[in-house]
Amino acid sequence: MELSPLPQIMFEPLVRATLLEDLGRAGDITTDAIVPADASATVTLAARQDGVVAGLDIAACAFRTIDPGIEIAVARPDGSRVRAGEAIATTHGSARTLLTAERTALNFLCHLSGIATATAAIVDAIRDHKAQIVCTRKTTPGLRALEKYAVRAGGGSNHRFGLDDAVLIKDNHIAIAGDIRTAIRRAKAACGHMVKIEVEVDTLDQLEIALETGVDAVLLDNMSPEQLARAVAMVGGRAVTEASGRVTPATAPAIAATGVDLISIGWLTHSAPILDIGLDTV
Repeated sequence: MELSPLPQIMFEPLVRATLLEDLGRAGDITTDAIVPADASATVTLAARQDGVVAGLDIAACAFRTIDPGIEIAVARPDGSRVRAGEAIATTHGSARTLLTAERTALNFLCHLSGIATATAAIVDAIRDHKAQIVCTRKTTPGLRALEKYAVRAGGGSNHRFGLDDAVLIKDNHIAIAGDIRTAIRRAKAACGHMVKIEVEVDTLDQLEIALETGVDAVLLDNMSPEQLARAVAMVGGRAVTEASGRVTPATAPAIAATGVDLISIGWLTHSAPILDIGLDTV
């Protein structure tokens, strides 16, 4: 599926806020003291390790927010796989701008590329199965749209963007409501026909009750592959099945082999290591 770019209005305020955080009260005093105002330079954004690119538009925005005249030639667009040492993009313009915006640009680019790279590793691990890899709401505050975009760049899909997307009845909702049936019935009564309802279960007995009451999706939480296979058979296509918990590139194939539709992973957005990308003068 083609990767659609994020509209600039979604990330430009974040980039501006991040630049302001870095520039502080006096600007880049190091660069301004050393680099002549009229100096120009060409730099390359290059991968230091193998991975998947995500966040080039955000990095470009960091440079062009300081100087709209900065020229950027993209060699490996978002969603591309890169090898260590490979150039991702070349940037030319004011040397002061390139140095001042460098860290902000790289912070976004390395972080988002790290998410895309981690996602791609899981997607590759389950390529022989139908399951899709999806992220969660466990995102860095303020960066959810960007991090979920990075998951898409890595070949994954997105779960809810917010609490208003769909109903997801979790264990604490059930505990306060009293039981699964009550929680589901209340959700159905309160939400319109366009709103999907998913319920989290951690036992097959809970799953049976959820199916009897009627839901659109079931979140099979921390079940073993054997339990997941039984759960998928019980569902029999009556609801979307989503597995969650203890998912790594090593465990994902066995989980996917159970026939679940989705595998959700929180650490993709909250704990994926960065992809090491550097800025080198040409």
